[in-house]
Amino acid sequence: MSDRFGFKPDMDVFKMFSDFKMPSMPAVMPDMEALAAAQRKNIEAFSAANRVALEGAQAVARRHMEILQASVAEMTEAMKGFATAEAPQDKAAKQAELAKSTYEKAVANLQELADLIQRSNAEAISLLNKRFAEAMDEVNSIVAKHG
Repeated sequence: MSDRFGFKPDMDVFKMFSDFKMPSMPAVMPDMEALAAAQRKNIEAFSAANRVALEGAQAVARRHMEILQASVAEMTEAMKGFATAEAPQDKAAKQAELAKSTYEKAVANLQELADLIQRSNAEAISLLNKRFAEAMDEVNSIVAKHG
């Protein structure tokens, strides 16, 4: 039994593919060892960039935790200061000063965290850009050999 595409159930597909031979094209075929080495370098570059990004994320998380702990300690002290009996005007002035200093610290802390993230990302991207430039040089040398 066969279908309109010529497939026969008793056809030996493995034999058909084993008989298939690739044409010999040494001038066109790339150097497989060079390609493997290039891919190995690409993987190493991605791994290094990933490591740098991970270390940066860990540094940001550590610093964020330090900031959070300091903020909680400062708030605890501020709340103790509000517990003392003072005139309402004095309490309002303290609250306004606390709000102002808290806002300024929050902005400074956010800027510090943003700078940490920026440095980490810049370092990771730098590693990838360097590898990309090397890869383009490798492509140019392969093309020059065969061209």
